[in-house]
Amino acid sequence: MKLIAQNKKSQYNYFFELKIEVGIVLTGSEIKSIRNNGINIDNSYIAIQGYDVLLYHSHIKEYFFSSKFNHSPERIRNLLLHKKEIRNLSGKVNVKGYSLIPISVYFNNKNLVKVEIGLAKGKKLFDKRNIIKQRDWEREQNKLFKEKMRKENE
Repeated sequence: MKLIAQNKKSQYNYFFELKIEVGIVLTGSEIKSIRNNGINIDNSYIAIQGYDVLLYHSHIKEYFFSSKFNHSPERIRNLLLHKKEIRNLSGKVNVKGYSLIPISVYFNNKNLVKVEIGLAKGKKLFDKRNIIKQRDWEREQNKLFKEKMRKENE
C-alpha cells in the first residue's frame, strides 16, 4: 500500500465511527497525475445522491504531458461502493451531525487507486482542547521518563 494523499485536518476535526475502503472512477490523465503526487483532498467531502456516492472539491492537477482534452482539476468524481453499503451509509448520514469525509488516497497491492472514507461526527471545541492537553501531557511524560532513564544510566 502506497499512500498518495492524506486529509490531515480530518483527524483533528472529526471522530470516525466507521472507515471504509472504496474505489474511485478516474480518467487516464488523472491516474498519471496522481502517480506524480498531484492530488489534494484537504477540503473535500462526500455526498450521496440516490445511488451515486460523489466526491466533491478534490483537486487533481492537470497532467502536463496530456493532450488539450485534459481533465478538469475540480470535477466531481464517482466513488464505487456496493448498493448495500450505499444504503447503509445513507441511513447513517441522514442522522444529524454525521457526514462522510475522505481520509486518505492510496494505491493498493494491485496498483488500483483507493480512497479511505470515514463516517464522521464533528468535534466540538472542548473536544479539540482536551486532545491537545492529552497530547501535551503524553509528551511531558515521555520527556520525564527519558530524563529519569538518563540519570539512572549515569
